[in-house]
Amino acid sequence: SGIGQNGVKGESGASDDELASDVLSHYSSASESASVVDEATGGEPVDEQTAQEETEDKLKQCIDNLMDKSAKTRLAALDSLGGAFSSKLLYDFLLERRLTVSDCLERSLRKGGGEEQAAAATVCAQLCVQLGGGDEGEEGFKILRPVLSAIMIDGCASVAARQSCARALGMCCYVSAAEDGEDLVKSMSHLESVFTMSYPNREGTLPTPNAGTPGLHGAALHAWALLVTLCPASRLTVLLDLHLPKLQACLESSDVNYRIAVGETIALLVELGRDIDREFEFEDSDTLCESLKGLATDGNKHRAKNDRRKQRTIFREVLHYIENEDFSEEKIRFGVEGIYIDSWMRRRVYDAFKEVLESGVRHHLQFNPLLRDIFGLGPPLILDSSVKSSKISRFEKHLFNSAAFKARTKLRNKVRDKRADVM
Repeated sequence: SGIGQNGVKGESGASDDELASDVLSHYSSASESASVVDEATGGEPVDEQTAQEETEDKLKQCIDNLMDKSAKTRLAALDSLGGAFSSKLLYDFLLERRLTVSDCLERSLRKGGGEEQAAAATVCAQLCVQLGGGDEGEEGFKILRPVLSAIMIDGCASVAARQSCARALGMCCYVSAAEDGEDLVKSMSHLESVFTMSYPNREGTLPTPNAGTPGLHGAALHAWALLVTLCPASRLTVLLDLHLPKLQACLESSDVNYRIAVGETIALLVELGRDIDREFEFEDSDTLCESLKGLATDGNKHRAKNDRRKQRTIFREVLHYIENEDFSEEKIRFGVEGIYIDSWMRRRVYDAFKEVLESGVRHHLQFNPLLRDIFGLGPPLILDSSVKSSKISRFEKHLFNSAAFKARTKLRNKVRDKRADVM
């Protein structure tokens, strides 16, 4: 195990690579901002406020560049914004610019090439995480949901763009879905229309995947599984009956990553079924367990060694959960705190935020009230020098007074694991 930047030894929830990535991104962003500040002040030391102003000026320039005629300039601006949204909290800065940014992202999604669309979709998801689950986040989602859905279901769009839009649609909807659930139902329906293309046909055979489609189907399935965690019991019962048998057939998929996504989703659905009814039983559990055992011990030499190892590890976990309700608990540490990933639902939610925020997920767990509410952490414990206490307080007040946020939290609480989270 590696030693993280906070001096905490990495455990199963954080690999050496991830911890190294966190440290590198921390120092690279620090050196990058230092060089910008040094240029502006002739190399003289500057105070925190000046550094903050420099950062904001740079972000303003990135937002201006989103409207540039050059696709290369727009793409560079999206990449820069993505890095900033991942690694910092920018709620106050974005609050007055959210409509401008949303409009620019919508334009990139509608008119950009595949690479620009993929980058814009990722920034859409990060923007929703920055704005939180209140009215502003919901407002942005209303603008962006139709275009994210349209690209995702467009067979002529680039697979990379469709995949990124699927991930963004899931995250934006999870964070911002309105109380009436209409956006939730629409988003889930669109996601289903993508990954059910991998389901067996009437003859019971799986379709032959085209290049890139297993990645797209996996992204859509993972996004859908995230949204399933918001569904009330009555809806869950219908979804379990409809999808579990078809997903079981997809365990025979030729793509290892898609098989893994299917296995994780089956485990999540069974867990949610058991939350509703302690006596919940999958009707063909013997056949399911036989399939899982085969995948958990797969030694097929024509598969890559790393793929076989990864598959065996995941499917051992899925099998143990289905048979004995055993779950391989993980600890994710950040600062002086940590969370336990002790259920398939919590793993899916954490993984979804990690996909969007990458190495910045720990910073957001430490300081972002949205993630802290979702994982039951309460207000931020300590603030580093780059985060103003007044800004955090304002963001918290905004979130916890928001009807939409309360409605989403209440909905999620119906299926949330109640055990203590803070180590």
